[in-house]
Amino acid sequence: MSNMTTRTPSATYKQPTQSRLSTVPTSASKSRQLSHLHAQLAQLTANMSDLENLLRMTAVQAEGMRGLGGYIGGMFMASSKVLGEELANGGTTAEQGSGKVV
Repeated sequence: MSNMTTRTPSATYKQPTQSRLSTVPTSASKSRQLSHLHAQLAQLTANMSDLENLLRMTAVQAEGMRGLGGYIGGMFMASSKVLGEELANGGTTAEQGSGKVV
């Protein structure tokens, strides 16, 4: 075990001086980043406009669905009244209305 050496992280670590200088934004990179942000903002604005139009259309469709719900509710109430009358009369109304001759 005497020939094993231990290395500490501080002994093998070299301070990167060149890469730190490359992270400082230059005028060209700032311009490119601002151009990219501007394109993203334009896309976001277009998406928000689309969302606004879709929400407006959804609100109109919701009003239509509300009207259809009222209409269907009336149909259910009318059908339950008809079926309730048939059950109260013992089912004779349906047989008389069908026109069957025995």
